[in-house]
Amino acid sequence: MGEALKGGQQARRAALLCQNVRFGLYLDCRRRQAKALEYWQLPDGTHSPEDCADFIRHSCGIQSRAELDHNDTARAMLERIVADYQRWERQQRMLDQLAGGMA
Repeated sequence: MGEALKGGQQARRAALLCQNVRFGLYLDCRRRQAKALEYWQLPDGTHSPEDCADFIRHSCGIQSRAELDHNDTARAMLERIVADYQRWERQQRMLDQLAGGMA
């Protein structure tokens, strides 16, 4: 029987990302855009931390976040997800500033 992979830095990074409420909001926004949904059809706060973990596992083609530390392709996809999320965060801050809100 094979030994289970042990998660390291990348698995922890993904776990922290999934616990971030803002990442769930990003996935809400992303899903609305991808499926051409109205806000009332998919309101903010729809994606739970478990939904976020499912998204990462599915997008990275893995069964467990521990695989992120042992699979270069999965790790590269996580990097892309993080970069896309960070870009969205910057855009949100800019929109908040333009609207006169606090970022």
